[in-house]
Amino acid sequence: MAERRPHPRRRRYRHRERPLQHINKFSQYVVRSGCRWRYLPTDLPPWQTVYWYFQQWEGAGVAEALLRELRIKARRQDGRQDEPSAGIIDSQSVKGADTVGRDSRGYDAGKVNGRKRFIITDTTGLLVAVAVMAASWQDRDGAKTALLSAHLTTPIRHVFADKGFADG
Repeated sequence: MAERRPHPRRRRYRHRERPLQHINKFSQYVVRSGCRWRYLPTDLPPWQTVYWYFQQWEGAGVAEALLRELRIKARRQDGRQDEPSAGIIDSQSVKGADTVGRDSRGYDAGKVNGRKRFIITDTTGLLVAVAVMAASWQDRDGAKTALLSAHLTTPIRHVFADKGFADG
């Protein structure tokens, strides 16, 4: 007689109540609105579920990969090469919300108490890299992080900037 073997133990997963597209929209809601995860509206899935998926996608680099693929598609539609060879950098100071911690804020020339974002786009205006820092960072110092990110992810080797980024 043939020997009977037990069935391999199957992993049991909870049935997902909402599709992943909805979970993605809910995580974008938090990112766009700046609200805390625990303050998600009650008609949405539990904040722990949305946060767990967000962390998984963030760790896997999903947002960066999606951004890259969309940029390539748009460049192809314009008849350009897939990857840009030149870019443009600029910065903008933004007033910090009350939820922004004091340790990540700063004053930009005494005018704005908040954060400064350094943005690099290709020459068509498509996003390449972003770095966010306290507003007190000088343009020439804060740009290093954004430039390094662009250097590591794209073949951009020429970047145009205004005089605020020059060594002083």
